[in-house]
Amino acid sequence: MNRLKIFSLACCLLLLLTRCDTLSQLPTTKNGSSGSTSSGSSSTSVSSSEAASGIKQALSQGLDRSIKSLAVTDGFLGNAAVKILMPPEAQKVESVLRGIGLGSLCDNLIQSLNRAAETAVEEAAPVFVSALSKLTIRDATNILLSGQQDAATQFFKRTTTDQLASRFSPIVAGALDKHNVAQYWNAVVTRYNQIPLVNEKIETDLTKYVTGKAIDGLFHQVAAEELKIRDNLGGARSTPLLQKVFGYADKQKN
Repeated sequence: MNRLKIFSLACCLLLLLTRCDTLSQLPTTKNGSSGSTSSGSSSTSVSSSEAASGIKQALSQGLDRSIKSLAVTDGFLGNAAVKILMPPEAQKVESVLRGIGLGSLCDNLIQSLNRAAETAVEEAAPVFVSALSKLTIRDATNILLSGQQDAATQFFKRTTTDQLASRFSPIVAGALDKHNVAQYWNAVVTRYNQIPLVNEKIETDLTKYVTGKAIDGLFHQVAAEELKIRDNLGGARSTPLLQKVFGYADKQKN
């Protein structure tokens, strides 16, 4: 869990640095209020740097909680929303094998795919620190006032997925090796190819497949955390900054 601690500390440092930026005022609320106010949740306006800090805090909080929820045994396997299933091109193989009583081969493979993702997610945590640092004040302002419930997550996903994939891939490859995925995959394909009249060759880049699914699962969780903050579910606006920034965004909807 050392990487998660480093990730949390780095995110805190990013927020402190952002708050040191020169302040410029966001547009006033629709009732005409203007001017800086205290950091309480009743504020009618926020500075641009506060908006940036709030969005970064929401993202770092969502990433931290998401990684912690996924980087544990059954974090992927036990969560139906992100569970990694057989690759689409291998689902016919799965159906045939289960139909002849060899479902355990498929279960072993599916478990190993998810175990690899659970291992890789924690290892990839430092990648997000750099990505968060690139979020500009203009980006944050647009995200805050866009009206899209997962705007921050989608921005982050859109601007970092390629980089995450390139850095995530070798970690996933190592995790796949650690969890004997090739062994289970070969067992599934070999047994399938022994079935009479089967002449289809199944070729799948499992590293690419699991990398994509692990990143998708992570962003699914981040979006869920962002929604909690935007809708203030279960006291998700846990800091004065989040209360102020997202409280301001709430007023813009009215």
